[in-house]
Amino acid sequence: MSHPQLNCQITLNTPFGAVLTPQFAGQQISDLSVTALRALAQQHHLLVLRGFSSGFSDEQRLTRYAEQWGEIMMWPFGAVLDVKEHPDAKDHIFDSSYVPLHWDGMYKPTIPEFQLFHCVAAPEQDEGGRTTFVDTTRVLAHVDDELLTKWKAVSITYRIKQVVHYGGKVCSPLVVEHPSGEGSIMRYNEPPTEGKKFLNKHELEYHGIPPEQEEAFHDNLQQHLYDPRHYYAHQWQQGDVVIADNFSLLHGREGFTARSARHLQRVHIQSNPTHANLALQPASEEA
Repeated sequence: MSHPQLNCQITLNTPFGAVLTPQFAGQQISDLSVTALRALAQQHHLLVLRGFSSGFSDEQRLTRYAEQWGEIMMWPFGAVLDVKEHPDAKDHIFDSSYVPLHWDGMYKPTIPEFQLFHCVAAPEQDEGGRTTFVDTTRVLAHVDDELLTKWKAVSITYRIKQVVHYGGKVCSPLVVEHPSGEGSIMRYNEPPTEGKKFLNKHELEYHGIPPEQEEAFHDNLQQHLYDPRHYYAHQWQQGDVVIADNFSLLHGREGFTARSARHLQRVHIQSNPTHANLALQPASEEA
C-alpha cells in the first residue's frame, strides 16, 4: 500500500492496523510526516513502525519526537514511563504478570488519544509478553442490534488502590460516543482472571445487569472482545515503535517470563482539544 506523504512501505496488519517499514536502509522515523502518520493512526487505529532508525532509547529524543504529535500527558514520573519488571513491584504494571484489557487515563482527569510505545528490549518469542489490543469499533460493528441495545444500558464502576502512579474510582458506560462525535467505542477494564497472579486487583461493580446474569454477561462480552476479528497480540522486536489509538482500542498484556529482557517506553499524547474524563469520580466520593 502506498501513501502520497509517507516514503515507506505500508502493509495492512491482520485483523487491523498497519505495519510501516523503511524504504531504504537507515531511514529515520523522524523523516516521516507526523501529520500523515496521525491520519493513518486515526484510520487504522494501530501503527507498527518496524526497522527504522530512531535513537529513542534516549528519553529526551523520544520526548522531543512525541511533542510533534501534540501535547504530552504528563505523569508524576514525567513524560516517559519505563514499562519493565521491578523486583519489588506493588502493581501488575511493573510485574511480569498479565495485564487485563483497559484504556489508559481511566483514572486521570483527561484521556489521551494516542499511546506511543518504543521497544528498548524485547523478550524472546517463547517468553511471552505480547501487548494485546482490541478494536472496539470492530466489536460494535459485528454485534446485532439486540445485544448492542443491552450493552448500551450497562455501566460499570471500577475501583483500584493508588499504589503507583494511578488509582481511584471510575464509573463509565460500557458503550460511549467517540470523542470525535463520530460513532461509538467501548470502555472496559476486564476483571482479574481467577487463579492468575495479579498485584493490586481492581474491583468492578456492574449496573444495568441483574446479579444472576453477570457471569453470563461477562462470558459473552469476553467472547466478543477476544474474537480473532477484533483481537491482536503484538510480538515485540527491539526498536519497534507502536502508535495506538487509545480512544478506539482497549489494550493489555500477556504474562512473561520473570527477569526477561522486556522493556518498553510509553508516552501519552493528548487529543486537540484535550478529552476530559467525565467517568472519573471525585475523591470526596470515595468510601
